[in-house]
Amino acid sequence: MALHCGKTCRRYLLHLAHDNVDFRLPELKALLALRGRQCDPSETFSEKSPFWRLHGLSEEDVQSVMSRTVCAKSVFELWGHGRTAAELKSSLLEYPTEKMTPFLQEESTYKINVYTFNKTLLFKDRIEKIDALGYLPFKGRVSLKDPDHIFCLLEDYGLDPNDIPEEPFHIYFGRWIADGQRELIRSHSVKKRHFIGNTSMDAGLSFIMANHAKVKAHDLVYDPFVGTGSLLVACSHFGAYVCGTDIDYNTIHGVGKASRKNQKWRGPDENIRANLRQYGTEGLYVDVMVSDASKPVWRNGALFDAIITDPPYGIRESTRRTGSHKEIMSPPEDFSGESHVPVSMAYHLSDIFADLLNFAAHHLVMGGRLVYWLPIYRPEYCEEMVPLHPCLSLVSNCEQTLSSHTSRRLITMEKIKEPEKSDVLAQLADPRFSPYQGHNSFREKYFSGITKKNGKGSERTATTESDGS
Repeated sequence: MALHCGKTCRRYLLHLAHDNVDFRLPELKALLALRGRQCDPSETFSEKSPFWRLHGLSEEDVQSVMSRTVCAKSVFELWGHGRTAAELKSSLLEYPTEKMTPFLQEESTYKINVYTFNKTLLFKDRIEKIDALGYLPFKGRVSLKDPDHIFCLLEDYGLDPNDIPEEPFHIYFGRWIADGQRELIRSHSVKKRHFIGNTSMDAGLSFIMANHAKVKAHDLVYDPFVGTGSLLVACSHFGAYVCGTDIDYNTIHGVGKASRKNQKWRGPDENIRANLRQYGTEGLYVDVMVSDASKPVWRNGALFDAIITDPPYGIRESTRRTGSHKEIMSPPEDFSGESHVPVSMAYHLSDIFADLLNFAAHHLVMGGRLVYWLPIYRPEYCEEMVPLHPCLSLVSNCEQTLSSHTSRRLITMEKIKEPEKSDVLAQLADPRFSPYQGHNSFREKYFSGITKKNGKGSERTATTESDGS
């Protein structure tokens, strides 16, 4: 992976977790963008590899990335690498001595770890590999419990667990600098959260969305389909002020039936604010309110630094908005009360996304980001299905597979210009900006796939019973 800066910049090795693979590069690019740095993959870069080589960065840059990333495990100052032990040795001996010396002093302590991807080594084999590094000029004392410096030998045995080679495809050696924030996935797990619902977002994905949106301290972040506030929790962790709306009164007010097993009703303090209190970020809670995402409730103008949301797909949560299919009757002339529409009607997915993009175009600050999930029926998917808007530029499009026939794609867009009257005409004239009506049948396609799968299973059962009778 090539990044351009002065010759004084060192090389680094990023060790990535091998989950959410599609989300890793956009996260890295977004976190570097917060530092004003760019990331351009080189010709030899492999996005699926668990090891990425970085150069053109400072140590402060990579430490900043590691202070937020949930996709990367660790980062190392890369001292050498090669396809064989001999190539690794040559590479290490060519590394400038003045860059090694500060970490090899007699008064310092150190330890060397061995990490292998896609292969488990015996303890004696690990020791042999460490002993083979005897040509390095270590002068300090080994300390396994509390070393001043940690070094790591990392070996890549490929991605196929059914075809593990005897020797690694590539070997790396470097000085450990920092770990990522994978611990957040455990500490913020919805299993331990005070207030949850049927569709509470996974903690890891919530932090990935916040990183893709470049959420930072003092930002104002909004979720128009806030639910139980999982995305607000993630954004507040990075210091942003958070707010949201949802059409579901019971969810916003934390009343009604509980989503936990063996709990019938929600408790008196089960609400979004309590979730932020649980993680020590209640001071960043602005508010949430019951509101229909299809109706304008915000004043005109750029209000939000980021809009992050997971719209309902009609599977576990219905897609609805206020209104009625019946003919609307005008109130009598002498009626002085407030008008009220007590019923709801279907809110088609194509309309949800069209409204969401239009809202983002009008209410995001310039350069602000919209991050949302788009459900997809995989056999029919093509890039033209992704909603577009003249004021928003598509930054990334990452897939999370849900089943053999469905997935959802994390769409990240950035505001590049303010809305103009001509945009309305452009949206009407350009088919790229027209809502894709195929999204409206996602629910039917989702359940048709399940029905077909269950049908096959029923057929097999019926056949077995027939054979056995």
